Amino acid sequence: MDATETLTPPIPLRRGSGRIAALLGLVALADFLIFGQQPGINLFLFALAVCAGILLSAGKIRAPSMAALLFGFSVLASAPLLEAPSLAGISLCFSALIAVALVGARLMPRSLTGLPLVFLRFALVIPLRLADDIRRYLKAPAKRFSFTVVRQGVGLWIMPLVLAAVFVFLFAAANPLIEIALRSIEIAVLLQVLDLWRIGFWMMIAIVVWALLRPRLKRRAARSQAGRPFMIVPTRDAPLGHASLLRSLILFNALFAVQTLLDLVYLWGGADLPDHMSHAEYAHRGAYPLIATALLAAGFVLLAMRRGGPGDHSSLIRGLVHAWIGQNILLCLSSMLRLGLYVEVYSLTELRVAAGLWMGLVAIGLVLILLRILLSRSNEWLIAANLAALIAVLYISAFIDFPAVIARFNVVHSQEISQEGPPLDLDYLSSLGPSVIPALDLYLQMLPGYLVDKRNQALSFRYYLVRDFERRPRDWRNWTFRAARLETHLLSPAAIAR
Repeated sequence: MDATETLTPPIPLRRGSGRIAALLGLVALADFLIFGQQPGINLFLFALAVCAGILLSAGKIRAPSMAALLFGFSVLASAPLLEAPSLAGISLCFSALIAVALVGARLMPRSLTGLPLVFLRFALVIPLRLADDIRRYLKAPAKRFSFTVVRQGVGLWIMPLVLAAVFVFLFAAANPLIEIALRSIEIAVLLQVLDLWRIGFWMMIAIVVWALLRPRLKRRAARSQAGRPFMIVPTRDAPLGHASLLRSLILFNALFAVQTLLDLVYLWGGADLPDHMSHAEYAHRGAYPLIATALLAAGFVLLAMRRGGPGDHSSLIRGLVHAWIGQNILLCLSSMLRLGLYVEVYSLTELRVAAGLWMGLVAIGLVLILLRILLSRSNEWLIAANLAALIAVLYISAFIDFPAVIARFNVVHSQEISQEGPPLDLDYLSSLGPSVIPALDLYLQMLPGYLVDKRNQALSFRYYLVRDFERRPRDWRNWTFRAARLETHLLSPAAIAR
């Protein structure tokens, strides 16, 4: 039996008390830093506090250098939260905390290719960890006895407290000073602490933090009687057999060759298209369907080149698969070029930036599939490599202010500034938020003087964006680098002159 699959041992008294104290402290800190506040540096500070709690409560990290290394790793992974909180930044930070917890409990796999499965097994038990440990604690005979003693002790206090409340009420009726003191108590503050949303927030933080302080993995499913997973091995004439696979690859390579040839002639070569069709329309119609085609092709390749499949025994099939993957990579590059041509005509948007990143990830995935075949790696290696590429893209993207980048690109390439491209869509720019203010200032600076209506419209949008930005909560817990940079820009002499 795997060491990570044994029954959950009872919590040692000293370590269990330390974990409970860490849990209560982190819940109180989350209430102070996060509840009712806008996300900002508070998320970064809370992540570091959780990491410190994990390291202090983990009994299996002996070397201080290892603890310092893990804490530094958590700081590096949580750094995107300082730029500006985002879903990508929060996901990376939480993944880093899971990794620290797994290292502290010695549950990390021996190979990094097994890390995705271990993360999945950990995530599946997060909602049940706290409730399961409470049930185990109360189920133990000694704990049941102590719980009964505590319950009896609480019951002994009921009558004294009720009588004391009656005496306080009578004293208040007889003594004006006591009455004034009681009336000065803010009942609203007490009710605010008992708010249902707040209690739900405490429970959510407690469930997640306890799973990190006392990590466990979900048990693996029982294997088949033969000790091996069930596998379908098709015969030569089956739909996924040698003959069918060979015909499929020949046909697919021919179809993709036609598409690749058309892209080389019309997209890369710039040949004239038929009447009533522009290069932008040609690019737009193919960008997204071709990515779906590449994904389907990737799935087919993984199925065709599985271990023990026809591809392992036929050099012809392997050659056709290599050629087809190459065509798919070229297809992804063509899709990115199509997107670039479309952006030149219709400007840049957040969805088009996301599409470009997605196309790049698909191209990387196809290259990794080719490497997996050439190097005879496993599907676990392929999944881990793709996750590493995804994490790298998300980490870099978390530091980029995409609204500001989009706004500056659209301003520089607008018809009013460059005499080419589309007119600047000020309505769309204003929907991106205050990050576009520096780009709007650049637009106002470079805008020709005779475009009075455009200038007035841009000034109006800028006024409302600045007003919304200045109305944001000014609490130190909401601070971010992005907001600080924008505030510095607004205080510059050129911006004040607006």
